[in-house]
Amino acid sequence: MPFVKRDKRGVVIAVSQKPGSGCSEELSKDDPALAAFFTGITSAASPLDASDQDLIRVLEDVVDLLIAKGLILFTELPVDAQ
Repeated sequence: MPFVKRDKRGVVIAVSQKPGSGCSEELSKDDPALAAFFTGITSAASPLDASDQDLIRVLEDVVDLLIAKGLILFTELPVDAQ
């Protein structure tokens, strides 16, 4: 069971697998307050995810262009990139 720390309003602001560092209240894994905490973290990362996806598309286009112009061969790319 996770341990949580709450702010003055009672909102979960930290989660730990062990008690300590202010995380003293034990919650069940399906507690709505815990779900709200993780939803907040996920939604905060969304702008970064979107910009990462945009960058990936640009890189794919650049690699495709370099291959089409014969400047690099597909087989010259690292296996993970192929």
